[in-house]
Amino acid sequence: MQSFLGLLVSFVLGTLVAVAELISRYRDRPLAAIQTPGAVLYLALNGIASVSALWIAHLFNLTFGATGTAVEPTRVLIASFAAIAFFRTSLFVTHVGDSDVGIGPSTVLMTLLKAADRSVDRKRAIRRSTEVAELMDSVSFEKAHLSLPTLCLTLLQNVPAEEQERLGVDIRAFHAAAMSDRQRSLALGLKLMYLAGPDVLRAAILALGDEIKRTD
Repeated sequence: MQSFLGLLVSFVLGTLVAVAELISRYRDRPLAAIQTPGAVLYLALNGIASVSALWIAHLFNLTFGATGTAVEPTRVLIASFAAIAFFRTSLFVTHVGDSDVGIGPSTVLMTLLKAADRSVDRKRAIRRSTEVAELMDSVSFEKAHLSLPTLCLTLLQNVPAEEQERLGVDIRAFHAAAMSDRQRSLALGLKLMYLAGPDVLRAAILALGDEIKRTD
């Protein structure tokens, strides 16, 4: 593997790990997670970190025990994943207020990740509001709060048990809150959009049809 190709592969590996992190945080519209300035900066930092680690490996002629044609691929893999791991570690932990805060490379990464989160959230907020209003326009919370989540979860099949339990807690909270049926319906729709995505939610609403529609 030539040096330039090795640097390119290293950059891609570091970036892909960051892409996976962002996508896992925005399951309703995964691609939106990598289309904001904050997210691009986060991706670039991860890629540059991997390239820098590989450059250091070249600078000090580190072979990691490999020989012959295996040297460069070994450098790329070890340097890339070492950089990924390094940027997610804390050198020490300090107590701030009521929580423990890690100090080290992870602090920089978490700061950028939070900036990316805010950037994506702002971009998605308006679209989410429009989508949920359209999807839940005629849906009655009283009629749908059991059947609609159940159908969404059944369609997905692989939702972790803790997320299902959290959804149940949220639905009970909506039921007890001093809100109108429409407000509860919108809140339910937002939760299901985050969990299942708008396409699955739309399919579930269509499948249930008049059974969950308001009659007023």
